[in-house]
Amino acid sequence: MKLSPNFLIHVQDDEHLLIPVSDAKFSGVVRGNKTFGAIISCLKDETTEEGIVESLKAQFEGADEEIIKADVAKALSELRKIEAITD
Repeated sequence: MKLSPNFLIHVQDDEHLLIPVSDAKFSGVVRGNKTFGAIISCLKDETTEEGIVESLKAQFEGADEEIIKADVAKALSELRKIEAITD
């Protein structure tokens, strides 16, 4: 899976934004925290859900793996709803 080319990533201070371009069906801006930013950053290149979890485990040492898995699953579910990722 990978981030759709119809979305751009923008970081302002500690806020991570996912912005649709004109070809996207979704209109609006998705705002997220540092964890969301790490997830969408992983999606710049082709990856898997497991790959994202492993990347976040490395970035957030000491974080509970089950919480990371749940956060990644929820974020991916929401991104699929707005067609922000391609499988």
